[in-house]
Amino acid sequence: MAVGIFDSGLGGLTVLDAVSKRLPDEALVYYGDNAHAPYGVRDADDIYNLTTQGVERLWDAGCDLVILACNTASAAALRRMQESWIPSNKRVLGVFVPLIEALTERDWGDNSPPREVAVKHVALFATPATVSSRAFQRELAFRAIGVDVEAQPCGGVVDAIEDGDEILAEALVRSHVDALLRRMPGPEAAILGCTHYPLMKQQFQDALGANVKVYSQADLVAESLADYLVRHPDMRGEGEESLFLTTGDPARVSSKATQFLRRKITFEAA
Repeated sequence: MAVGIFDSGLGGLTVLDAVSKRLPDEALVYYGDNAHAPYGVRDADDIYNLTTQGVERLWDAGCDLVILACNTASAAALRRMQESWIPSNKRVLGVFVPLIEALTERDWGDNSPPREVAVKHVALFATPATVSSRAFQRELAFRAIGVDVEAQPCGGVVDAIEDGDEILAEALVRSHVDALLRRMPGPEAAILGCTHYPLMKQQFQDALGANVKVYSQADLVAESLADYLVRHPDMRGEGEESLFLTTGDPARVSSKATQFLRRKITFEAA
């Protein structure tokens, strides 16, 4: 048994890397749906179908607990999956919850009414599909009131990162930040709402300025997972080796992943 990590492509490797450092003895199975990436420009039904296929493959690999390390899948598919699809002996977790816990400084199990929090103006940078879902705003509203969220769809950034084009990725980040700042000149916090974006965290920070606190998901998700496994030890993996699966070309994806994490990663065909 292992913990599964699902992503549309390579971005979820930022989560896998953080989880590996936080839980070095945990066996992990990574599934990258590289053949269909990016998800951010797909419609909700398409994202749902691709996500459930990937999660089923991780279940087949022995992962009773799966993390959707993909904001687009978490935004467009997770609620529907939880309402009608996931069996009682499996768990599928998204990446929004740890982020909102950190932003609102309250645990997800705290079911008291929403209340005012310290941060009033939040910039959200995400894929077009995540922005259009309004899932982040919906989940935030359960916990906090009086928070103004300005969302910026960041078209092209994921493709540039996956292609290894750092110059284009940085130019796109600056363009998207400029577009958001014209609508919200003074954000106090910025959410990097895609697991690819931590690789460009410094570029987001530089474009936003030193006064904006930038929240990146990988470490928050890793810490949240560690806490979850303490509370649900039956979901801990018992395997000894991690496995990397892709719907794309394994050799090509392995090469990109090795560049991505700066350590040898070998993918197999899913």
